[in-house]
Amino acid sequence: MKINFTKMHGCGNDYIYINCFDNTISNPNMLAIKMSERHFSVGSDGVVLIERSKVADAKMRMFNADGSEGKMCGNAIRCIGKYLYDNQLVLKKEISIETLSGIKHLKLTVENGLVSKVSVDMGNASFFPQSIPTTLDHPMINEKCIVNKQDYNITAVSMGNPHAVIYMDNISNIDLEKKGHFFENNPIFPERVNTEFVKVIDKNHLKMRVWERGSGETYACGTGACAVVASSCINGICNHNETVYVELIGGILEIICDNNYRITMTGPAKKVYDGVYEYED
Repeated sequence: MKINFTKMHGCGNDYIYINCFDNTISNPNMLAIKMSERHFSVGSDGVVLIERSKVADAKMRMFNADGSEGKMCGNAIRCIGKYLYDNQLVLKKEISIETLSGIKHLKLTVENGLVSKVSVDMGNASFFPQSIPTTLDHPMINEKCIVNKQDYNITAVSMGNPHAVIYMDNISNIDLEKKGHFFENNPIFPERVNTEFVKVIDKNHLKMRVWERGSGETYACGTGACAVVASSCINGICNHNETVYVELIGGILEIICDNNYRITMTGPAKKVYDGVYEYED
């Protein structure tokens, strides 16, 4: 079976996008595993299916490189906005996308007929343990936690998916390839967790590395950047209602967190190429 796809990225967080408006993928979990392999296949952080929706302009389903289905991806949803507009599937500059974390609303910046940047209303960050979830009976705000026999202070945040935020003076020397899975599979997080390691430059500038559950270290994570700014506001590091520039390996995202912890994310969306994948189910 031949599958048409488009390779796109948001700040280096690269996914394979498949238009499923008029067709279906029978086994997307296995397809994501096969297509995401970087040495013997297309290579990506996962696969995103763009489907029809009864409640929004389109529906997003995203699958990590290990085949697990995620509820939401901030970088991927920006790329979906670009895909829909650039391919004339939705000819509006304000569109809605159905996700497993609810309906998200996008505003598109169009230059020379193509989308260059997308702002997303990401909804409200939550610190309630049930929403993340954690095994604790109280919010996890700058709480000491032992991971692989070392002490870390962790703030747990849900952006529709779980995040653990850790502040460190030196994030460049962390060997995430060795340590990442210890954070991802910490028993405090029964559904595993995305982990962000953050260096504070100033109240409007943060640097971040991220270990994503199911994918490992990635160049960027949109929901992670939102979680980091929400965490920084509740910990008194950043101010509400001010733009915070979150610097990732793959680029910079602009995040605003209001007084109610509603998050707006703005960042680029880039097409890399179109291709055809020969898939044996």
